Amino acid sequence: KNMKPQNTNTTNQKTPEERLKELNIVLPKPVSAFAVYKTVVVTGNLVYTAGVGPSDSKGHIIGKLGTNGLGVEEGKRAARSVAMTMLANLKDKLGSLNTIKRIVKTLGFVNCTDDFKEHPQVINGFSEVFKEIFGDDCGLGARSALGTNSLPLGIMVEIE
Repeated sequence: KNMKPQNTNTTNQKTPEERLKELNIVLPKPVSAFAVYKTVVVTGNLVYTAGVGPSDSKGHIIGKLGTNGLGVEEGKRAARSVAMTMLANLKDKLGSLNTIKRIVKTLGFVNCTDDFKEHPQVINGFSEVFKEIFGDDCGLGARSALGTNSLPLGIMVEIE
């Protein structure tokens, strides 16, 4: 039997590029590496991303969750900004987000105090964006969300 791969994007069968337009999402400019590494590496049919930090119009979003009133909501907003930057980096490297078949694994780090326990809820900010763009099946893969006492430049989250 000759079987063609099925599109498992369950978001109304629209492409990721169509979903961006439908949601009125304008991606930021892709970021450059600030140390000795590549932001996106393609090998065979796999794409690997370097860790990406959060930013807004003022620059890097810094802070340690669990201090100075910073909690899950601030962390989720930071993680959402990481998703937008990562999408921009991927689109820049691949030419189109439509070439991405599925997300395999997300690894998220949360800059937080020792007693902060809501790491998964923070990284949900990232995962929710990818689910919106790529669909329930293709946009969600395996995931780890870890707390750490420090991240580069004092950023709130780093996700790859």
